[in-house]
Amino acid sequence: MMAFQHQAGTAMECLSIPITLHKEPGSDAEGREVLKCGFKIGGGIDQDFRRSPHGYTDNGVYVTDVAGGSPADKAGLKMHDKILQCNGYDFTMVTHKKAVDYIKKHPVLNLLIARKGVTST
Repeated sequence: MMAFQHQAGTAMECLSIPITLHKEPGSDAEGREVLKCGFKIGGGIDQDFRRSPHGYTDNGVYVTDVAGGSPADKAGLKMHDKILQCNGYDFTMVTHKKAVDYIKKHPVLNLLIARKGVTST
């Protein structure tokens, strides 16, 4: 899978796909109630993209897993989508932890994503 080639902090010219994801109630491993979104991410400006098992070629935040039937799946999020924004917050210059924390704290995620083969050549 060829990924996007983008230098963090520089303008990226591409179309983006808006996705609105409404989290659903669930429970974590300790049985606490949480809002679940149903996807995992990888990457961030503090990660070495050369160690990615998915072959990403930049420090973007990428969707690395989408659970079937989850809110992410229902919203149309796909594996390898690159998250450009979340609720207006720039995800092109974010650490992995900051991205995870930001996604966890909002019950509704208004995402702008780039999808290889759809929003770029």
